Amino acid sequence: MAIADITVIPIGTESPSVSTYVAEIQKILATFEKQGRIRFQLTPMNTIIDGELPVLFEVIQAMHEAPFSQGILRVATNIRIDDRRDVTRKMEDKVAKVKSLLE
Repeated sequence: MAIADITVIPIGTESPSVSTYVAEIQKILATFEKQGRIRFQLTPMNTIIDGELPVLFEVIQAMHEAPFSQGILRVATNIRIDDRRDVTRKMEDKVAKVKSLLE
């Protein structure tokens, strides 16, 4: 199980707001989640997804393609992957570990 931090940046939008593009990506992620292939969390600056690495790459490609389907001609996508193979954990586990150290 891997965790990925994804930021999709549509370039050349009509306004500074990108919330409509983010919403479309969240719909795509919800479809993958309903299929039981990933879990995801929207944050103010990015989206976190966890799942098997080959599936994450498929999801990331779908996320990257979404703004093109809305008429954008250029997209920059930032990807950061945490793939730890000695233990199985979810995104919440990482946060819980740090919180336990603060108690």
